[in-house]
Order: sequence, then C-alpha cells, then structure tokens
Amino acid sequence: MAGDNLRVLNALDVAKTQWYHFTAIIIAGMGFFTDAYDLFCISLVTKMLGRIYYHVDGSPKPGSLPPNVSAAVNGVALCGTLAGQLFFGWLGDKLGRKKVYGATLMLMSICSIASGLSFGRDPKSVMATLCFFRFWLGFGIGGDYPLSATIMSEYANKKTRGAFIAAVFAMQGFGILSGGVFAMILSAAFKARFNTPSYEVDPLGSTAPEADYVWRIILMVGALPALLTFYWRLKMPETARYTALVAKNAKQAAADMSKVLQVDIEAEPQKVEEKKASFGLFSKQFLSRHGLHLLGTTSTWFLLDIAFYSQNLFQKDIFSAIGWIPAAKSMNALEEVFTIAKAQTLIALCSTVPGYWFTVALIDVIGRFAIQIIGFFFMTVFMFALAIPYNHWTKPDNRIGFVVMYSLTFFFSNFGPNATTFVVPAEIFPARLRSTCHGISAAAGKLGAIIGAFGFLYLAQNQDPEKADVGYPAGIGMKNSLIVLGVISLLGLLCTFLVPESKGKSLEEMSGENEDINEEIKSNNSVSEA
Repeated sequence: MAGDNLRVLNALDVAKTQWYHFTAIIIAGMGFFTDAYDLFCISLVTKMLGRIYYHVDGSPKPGSLPPNVSAAVNGVALCGTLAGQLFFGWLGDKLGRKKVYGATLMLMSICSIASGLSFGRDPKSVMATLCFFRFWLGFGIGGDYPLSATIMSEYANKKTRGAFIAAVFAMQGFGILSGGVFAMILSAAFKARFNTPSYEVDPLGSTAPEADYVWRIILMVGALPALLTFYWRLKMPETARYTALVAKNAKQAAADMSKVLQVDIEAEPQKVEEKKASFGLFSKQFLSRHGLHLLGTTSTWFLLDIAFYSQNLFQKDIFSAIGWIPAAKSMNALEEVFTIAKAQTLIALCSTVPGYWFTVALIDVIGRFAIQIIGFFFMTVFMFALAIPYNHWTKPDNRIGFVVMYSLTFFFSNFGPNATTFVVPAEIFPARLRSTCHGISAAAGKLGAIIGAFGFLYLAQNQDPEKADVGYPAGIGMKNSLIVLGVISLLGLLCTFLVPESKGKSLEEMSGENEDINEEIKSNNSVSEA
C-alpha cells in the first residue's frame, strides 16, 4: 500500500526522527502551554475576585462570585473554545493549516493581555469585560486544537506519530503546572510586601488593595510563551499532505519537504492530477466510511471532558470540602490564592504531568485503544472508590488518602483518554476533512467541558440548603456528584470501542485515501487503454 502512495508522503512516513520534529513539537506545544495556562488559571483567582468585588459587610464568610457570574467567568472561555474549534477547524481545511495558524496565536496573546485589563471599577463592568475578552481568548485557543494536532500528525513519521502528537498535547501539563507555580510566587511576593490579617480578624482589611493587581498579572502572563513562538509559526511551511492532497500542488509539497528532510523527492504531479474531487463531510460515502469513527471520537471526548473539566476547574471546592484547604475566613485574600495554587501545583506535579508523559512514552508501544480503555477504566474505579465511602475520606486522618486517590483519577485521565481523544481524530480522517473532523470532535469535548463546568457548580452543592454556598440552590452533594462522574467515565469506556486503532499505520491507510488514488489511477488507465 505504501508503495502506491505519493513519494513525498512516503518520505514523511519513514523519515527518521530529526530536529524538525522537535521544532514542530515546541512550536505547536507552546500554543498548548498557553491554552492550559489560560483556561485553568481562572480557577486560581475566582475566590479572590469574589473577595475584591463582592464583599458583603457583616458577612461571616468572605465575598464570593454570585452563581451566574461564577458560571460565566469559569465557562465563557470554554464557549469561545467550542466556537473556535469548529470555525478554525473548518478554515484549516479550506485555506490551509499554515495560513490560519499564526492568527490563532495572535488572538490568544492579545486577549490574554486584555483579560487582565478589564475596564471600569464596579463589579459589573470588570466582570463583563473579563468575560468578553475570555470568550475571544477561548476562540483563539479553540483554533489551536485542530490546527496543532493536524500539523503535527501530517509532519510526523508513522512509527512515532502518536508520541509526537501526544507530546504537543502534554505541554498542557506544564501550562497547568506553571500557572500554579507563578500564582504561588506572585501571591507570596505580594503577601511579603502587603501582609494583612485574616478575614475573621478584619473582614475588610483582609483584602489588600494591591490584591487587585495579582489576578490581573496572573491572567496576563499567559500571553508570553505564545508570543515567543509566534515568529516560528509563521516560518513553518505548509504540510505536504495539505499541499499535495488538498491544494493538489505536488511540486510545491515535494520542494517544501525536500528542504525539511534534506533529501531529493520526486514531485509526481500526475498522481495528484488523476485524483478526482472526493466525497464531502455530509455525503453518504463519508457516513459509511467514517460516520462511526466520528461518533466515537466525539462521544469519547464529550464524556471525558465532563469529568476532566469539572474536576480541574473546581478542585479548589473539592479540597475545601474535605478540609485540605483551610476555611476561607481563616486566611486573607493573598493566602487563599497561594493555598489554592499550591494544591493545584501538587496535583499537576504528582499526577497530571506524569500522566501526559506516560502516554507519550507508551502510545506507540501499546496503542491508542489500549491506553484509552485503561484510562477510562481506572477513572471509573477511582471515582467510585472516592464516592462510595465519601464520608470516610472527609475525616482528618484520611484526607491524604483522598488526595492520593483523587490524584490517580487525574493520572489516568492524562495517561488515558485526555491525551488519546486529542491524538486519534488527527489520524483517521481524510486530509481534506482532517482539521474539520478534529475540530468537531474537540468541540464535542468542550460541550462536555461546559456541562462539567456549569453543571458541577450546582450539582456539587450541599444537599442541605443552609450549607450550600450563598446564592446557590441545594445540590446532590459531592458524594453523588462523584458517582455521576464515575458513571460518565464508564460510558466513555464503552464508546471507545467505536474508535479504530491507528498505531503504526500511515494517515492514508487510516483514511482510505490510498485506495481512492489507486482506484482512480486504474480507472483512468483502463479508459486510456480502451
């Protein structure tokens, strides 16, 4: 089969791992570093925003964001991401990966800075402008998903393609880790300079006026790593697969990859010219060939992100519920940021980052399917192990055990479906629809993330209305919420059986594009002989 493929694509498939592979990982990966930093750093500062802008005189608890504001601040970037995944995924197939790749990074950088410059002084103005810029930040982040995955898959060789795509995605772990570390350093520095008493000692004085700078700086710093790689994104050549199979310019594809691989490659324009216009996304042919595959990639990503984002965005609430984070009234505003950041950093360091890199190491050894099944299975096991004896875990002597078990759910989501749901859609669809289908799959994931982010706010509230957070109705409690997440993880495991294994196969083998080319060449040859 490989011998019937275009020589430029064969050259990419069998190329040894070279410096340009690592360059592509860094260029694409820094986008994902920024994505994760920007999406998850908001969870570090929401408590502070409540203290600064929603303080209530005489209240026994520090101010907190009202339910509708909290939902908007936490979820608006996810809504933007969903829209960006669909739009830029489609645009990447229409205009080319390279043409829109720099635009997404610039949009992310501008909106990351602007989100820290929220205009006005009253709470309504600050929150409105914060949400506005975070939506467009999310829109840019959304474009990075299909474009980075598609570019990396089309540059990689088939032997280590999974590891390269997973390595790009694994930069998310460093983004989450860096967000926590930077928030710790910044809050500690401000606390050393502007130390204040705890809320229970001095409710108004516990939040230093300078704390308003802290959350803004944390949000704005996310732009730096993206800006550092902007120039290199613009210098990357278009992928050979897009140029040859979609733009149908075999000569340019061969010339671009000859420079990258530093070998002479024959152009073979006749093979590209013989290829007719093929089926589209909404055709019966696509439905019969790839319909179940698209259902598999969308459903698994959707279910995974409900569990993943509800845990990640609200881990501060989970830690508070089990007593790992002290009561808010016993801290000042800067101490609370430091404590939440420390908890997130420990989880990222001990489980999130190792999980990603276990996937990178093993994805081309045991395959995507096995890793996804293992991940969903253990996520289910640990969710139920946390939920069923939940009262046991809340006792002071057992809290460390809870944190260990909770960390393991993160480890197996990252050494599991959080990585593989990103990798597989970039490998199994035709080149002309690859970015679009990845965008659709990723958007389904973000729909799950929105459900997880918004739904968990309400679901996890205490069943006793008097113990629920201010402004929230009674929920089903943390225990029942964890049971729901366990059931969702089990459904994800079952949907994995719809997704094919792509380990060790070329992109054209997985998409069936080799068969299309060969059939059309044979058909044209038989017509010319007649």
